[in-house]
Amino acid sequence: MALLTQAIRGTGDVLPNDSHRWQFVENTMLETARLFGFREIRTPVFEHTELFVRSVGDTTDVVQKEMYTFDDNGGRSITLRPEGTAGAVRAFLEHGLHNEALPQKVSYVTSCYRYEKPQAGRLREFHQFGVECFGAAEPQADAEIISLAAAAFEALGIKNLSLEINSIGCPECRAKFYDALREYFGSNQGELCETCKGRLERNPMRILDCKSPVCKKIAEGAPTVLDYICDDCRDHFEKTKSYLTAMGIEYTVNPTIVRGLDYYTRTVFEFVSGDLGAQSTVCGGGRYDGLVEQMGGPKTPALGFAVGLERLLMIMDAQKCEFPETKPCDVYIAPMGEKAATMASKLAKMLRAEGFFAETDIVGRGLKAQMKYANKIGAKYTVVLGDDEIAAGKANLKCMETGEQTEVSLPDGLISAVYDLSINASLGQLTDALDNFDFKL
Repeated sequence: MALLTQAIRGTGDVLPNDSHRWQFVENTMLETARLFGFREIRTPVFEHTELFVRSVGDTTDVVQKEMYTFDDNGGRSITLRPEGTAGAVRAFLEHGLHNEALPQKVSYVTSCYRYEKPQAGRLREFHQFGVECFGAAEPQADAEIISLAAAAFEALGIKNLSLEINSIGCPECRAKFYDALREYFGSNQGELCETCKGRLERNPMRILDCKSPVCKKIAEGAPTVLDYICDDCRDHFEKTKSYLTAMGIEYTVNPTIVRGLDYYTRTVFEFVSGDLGAQSTVCGGGRYDGLVEQMGGPKTPALGFAVGLERLLMIMDAQKCEFPETKPCDVYIAPMGEKAATMASKLAKMLRAEGFFAETDIVGRGLKAQMKYANKIGAKYTVVLGDDEIAAGKANLKCMETGEQTEVSLPDGLISAVYDLSINASLGQLTDALDNFDFKL
């Protein structure tokens, strides 16, 4: 029975008391992306396995160790998405978005799945906010994507994030870097983990991203990619940095950043936090200029990033960032008797149609229990309905904070009174805000 009432390891629930925090983060990031011209895209939770093998890379940890892959009833190999970019590229091609005006800019909030050892900030089912921009080759696009991430973090009130950037070059100049890595790691081949021994010939750059402590130690003395990038890639990187400087976005060049997925080219970047312990990276992204063509489409430059929402919320909690309060119940209608219950349902429906949060009893409580419940849910106002109120066509609207009561006619007078009280409350809040506002220029 315990298995039925316990979530699978590496997954978690978002409970009603916490969901408003998630909604605030998701809506803030989607709205920030909208200001940059990005529109939301939604793709399936599973795709053909080959999509991820070809895009993410068959030498990556994601493909080799972490994907949730299974055969469906038709014998097709299916994989739960481990990241968001591959599905977005597939949709871009399948629906002919490359034939529309470029750049095409998309954003998403999505769940992803990787079989990893669960720990703080690293789950088997996790959530990402991401953006993808198709058809922009200029370094200005790199800087704009980075500035979008920075703007989203600022809108959420997150501080003390460090931007680290690097260039891993194009396939042509990277070939020289691979040769240097093979020579370096080849001299240490006996100490490498079995996975990295297999990577040595096929993709030696993946060794730089290995989680093995031994491989990490060896990688500390490895050649750096910036020593091998070609003139065009170097020029692109320098211009990207100049745009960031012009926008006032501080950064550090970190030549060890390679990212964990094979599709990246040229600019790669990470936003890291000191508030997360070992899981310091909260956002990662960069260019993937060859991926669309690799998946059968036309040559299309592209770039994007993804933000882990679980880690983001951990940072916000550590920094005590403010979240908007959940909207409390505007009016609780407490009926006494069957006729009153009918009237209460009618009044609640009318209030909701006008945009007010209204509740009434649906479990058969007595009046005392109903008022206790109204207090628990933080109702601003209550109305008690009994036979006398129905016969008179009038009731008292009580302010739960002050105890003040206002007589209202039923049903229309209740709607008008709630409107008036809401407007007065909003004006009071505005007046308080203006009183506290510093008008100095």
